[in-house]
Amino acid sequence: MSFNIRIIGERINPGFKSTKALFDNSDIPGIRALAVKQAEAGASWLNVNIGARALTDTEWMATVIRAIQEVTTVPLSFDFPSKKVQEVCLQAYDPAKAHGALPLVNSITEHRWDLMELYGPYKFKVILMASERVEAVNGAMVAKGNKSADEIYGTARRCALRLMNDYGMPADDIIVDMSVSAIIADTEGLNRSTVEAIRLIGQDPALKGVHMMGGLSNIGQQLPPKAVDGSDLKHALECAFLTLTVPLGFDTVLGTPWRGYDELPAGHYVLTTYQNFLQQTGSNALRAVRKFYKA
Repeated sequence: MSFNIRIIGERINPGFKSTKALFDNSDIPGIRALAVKQAEAGASWLNVNIGARALTDTEWMATVIRAIQEVTTVPLSFDFPSKKVQEVCLQAYDPAKAHGALPLVNSITEHRWDLMELYGPYKFKVILMASERVEAVNGAMVAKGNKSADEIYGTARRCALRLMNDYGMPADDIIVDMSVSAIIADTEGLNRSTVEAIRLIGQDPALKGVHMMGGLSNIGQQLPPKAVDGSDLKHALECAFLTLTVPLGFDTVLGTPWRGYDELPAGHYVLTTYQNFLQQTGSNALRAVRKFYKA
């Protein structure tokens, strides 16, 4: 059974070699074709990230946005931490060409809150990172990485309520990025913390209507694409994560729309192995990862 989830199309990003070639050659027709392919595959948004060139050539960033909007009505997600770049993106974006749909600003963090200064002059939805919080250290406010479920949940709750109460942002316009970690080096139980934090957020009545997302391709980083029986190991891992978290409220994926995501049946090898991995820490977690290679 396929999941009823929203997909933010990830392919307009120089992290993909084929897309980097499009940017290097200023290939607008190729970029448009990639946007259309993702839209036709069912993307709910198209993430736009042109890399470091966004800082040195803001007009190129605007040109890419306008070119994409000429060929698809799917709303866009702007993926860059700079307020200057985000403002260029928001200026270039035309909601009317997306049937009035708001763009996504990817992403707000508690330490990088200056992006919210754009809210008012512009309207947008936000991706809110729950992976880091701000703490006072020797009189200075510094960013700290979140590792426990309570830290992730606490940051998500604090920031989401701030957006709703201080800015009047609807809960439906907030997507919390749960920062799915690679399992290959997860000896600290980060995957377990993420799954538990999703449960805590999903059951909090104050956060009713807030969405949760993650970049699932992270989970299988540095693992071989196939198990020894030839099955798609990385994709099965992504589906295992969704099988556990969609019932808890996780509903949005930053991913490749045409891959498709299906619920794994109880007893599926990758699902049961992933569930076992979630219970382990330290060297036991690494041993559990090795089990994924078995047929």
